[in-house]
Amino acid sequence: MSITEKDKDMTADYKDTEVTAFLKKIIVCILDFALFSVANLAMCYLTQNGHITLSSYGKIAFNYPHFIMVGVMAVIVNWSLGLYRSVWKFVGNDEIVRGTFAAAVETVLLFLIDRVLFPNIFGVPGRLAWFAYLLGFFLIDIAILAPRICFRIIKKAFIPIRKSRDGRKRVMIVGAGFMGNFIIDAFVNNQYRNGYPIVAVDDNPVKKGKKINGVKVAGTCADIPLLTSKYKIDEIVICIPSASKARQKEIIDISMKTSASVKISPSVEEFLEPGGPRKARKIEISDLLSRPEVKLDKKVCRYLVGKTILVTGGGGSIGSEICMQVARYNPKTIVVFDIYENCAFELENDLIDKYDDQIDVQVRIGSVRDVDRLREIFSEFKPDVVFHAAAHKHVPLMEDSPCEAVKNNVFGTYNVAKMADEFKVPKMVILSTDKAVNPTNVMGCTKRITEIIVQYMNKISDNTQYAAVRFGNVLGSHGSVIPIFKKQIENGGPVKVTHPDITRYFMTIPEAVSLVLQAGAYAKGGEIFILDMGEPVKIDDLAKNLIRLSGYTLGVDMEIKYTGLRPGEKLYEELLMNEEGMQDTDNKLIHIGRPIEFDKEHFYEKLEELKEMAYAEDSADIRKKIMEVVDTYHPQNL
Repeated sequence: MSITEKDKDMTADYKDTEVTAFLKKIIVCILDFALFSVANLAMCYLTQNGHITLSSYGKIAFNYPHFIMVGVMAVIVNWSLGLYRSVWKFVGNDEIVRGTFAAAVETVLLFLIDRVLFPNIFGVPGRLAWFAYLLGFFLIDIAILAPRICFRIIKKAFIPIRKSRDGRKRVMIVGAGFMGNFIIDAFVNNQYRNGYPIVAVDDNPVKKGKKINGVKVAGTCADIPLLTSKYKIDEIVICIPSASKARQKEIIDISMKTSASVKISPSVEEFLEPGGPRKARKIEISDLLSRPEVKLDKKVCRYLVGKTILVTGGGGSIGSEICMQVARYNPKTIVVFDIYENCAFELENDLIDKYDDQIDVQVRIGSVRDVDRLREIFSEFKPDVVFHAAAHKHVPLMEDSPCEAVKNNVFGTYNVAKMADEFKVPKMVILSTDKAVNPTNVMGCTKRITEIIVQYMNKISDNTQYAAVRFGNVLGSHGSVIPIFKKQIENGGPVKVTHPDITRYFMTIPEAVSLVLQAGAYAKGGEIFILDMGEPVKIDDLAKNLIRLSGYTLGVDMEIKYTGLRPGEKLYEELLMNEEGMQDTDNKLIHIGRPIEFDKEHFYEKLEELKEMAYAEDSADIRKKIMEVVDTYHPQNL
């Protein structure tokens, strides 16, 4: 079929739909006409002791002009108030309010017709008592609303019967509050195409046995497995955004032990955000973290408003999220600096698509190793804040290329820090990692050196406040464990875990970045901010949960293979060295590690020696030199 023919068919279908809708409106108009007339006669009957025809008002009521006039009047009022534009099966508060207002208007018009118009034209006075019209208002209101509400009730009552025939999902709602009610409405408004809510649970004992939007609350969250089996539930939707992350995880764990699929409603913040999600989504790995929810204090981040922000490594997972969150604070300019043009190009398009011309986005390509290129960038834009996210981060790769790790991580950071001082940038924030604590690998060691650079530069600079932010693994970042596991699952497995007991701290990308921005506001110079990562998570558990969330059964559909620890890899990570104390900030999730004293002249000498060795590609001895700089470095192969 040609495109033209398709268009013709679509046009024809659209016209047919329009005709059908118009005919439905006509039918509703006729029904309103009839019911309004009945309401009028009922008003007469009830106020005249059942003797309408013996009253003088009966002459009016059964007069054809009067009969037609009041009926047409009712239809016109209802039409003008939009009652025929409403979809009956979705009748709600708005329709009830408009219907009641229409009844009031129609009662007033009826009074005027009976008491003013007809006596003057036809000479037939109405003899009904004044209170009759008050009764008429209630009867007219019932005539308008009753068929509409009844239609929805009947529609809802028959859908479960139809559902049982067409095999739609049987749904359990967890949480009989606002969000639970909203999700049930979402099922209703979708005509139950995605499933039918059968039963609800809630931990509030007062709600047990009651109904939420027609769905019975049959028990508490502890009863989920039992009720899932009893009601043959196919899908569980968790609607408790106000519960703590730990409690949500407990309920998710309970739900995942059943045979039903599990979804979760949007958070309150997501729901209230303009254009935010309105549907339940699948459970994600981040939902299984029991850490407290991170909330961004927008007032703290006012230091970004109207400023020029430079983000090195801006196209990466963390760097791009920094740019996206910074954009919320209406900066003057966001400068994305990255060596990889594809990622930077995509980020530029995303920022432009979301913010249009509201924010000036500039992308520059280059390496943090190139001092001359950095000087060009700083000279052109004169940034107010620098977020340094450019780094090599893969532990095994950096074990094989230690000189490259040193050149990029150590001296790339040093170059950016020197430019910040030279161009009098007020604030520079460097991203570090928990692998910098008592490192066993080159990558972690280079990050520890960058933390010392922060403290070194803060001592010698009178222009810039330097700070570092230390946090653990970030879920979903490029090359992180979750994307790797997902790809392995897509390929049919096995899912490869290095060791059954290996643990890591995890945080989502938006959470990490929001805390980085807040830490930047707290920075006064020389701090190492340490983010509260919650409890460490076993990688083995992550793999098992991801297999389950992907719809597979461990040991049946998918296997886990243990491959052994990789070079430089430790069983667990630490966030704080023994020598460091812990100082609190206004944000309970952000702490400050006490700076460790060091000799700045000695450090600079060692830094120069390390630079010479790295650019001489002396991979054989560079680990020993690194050890001289970082005395907590304990490489596995030395």
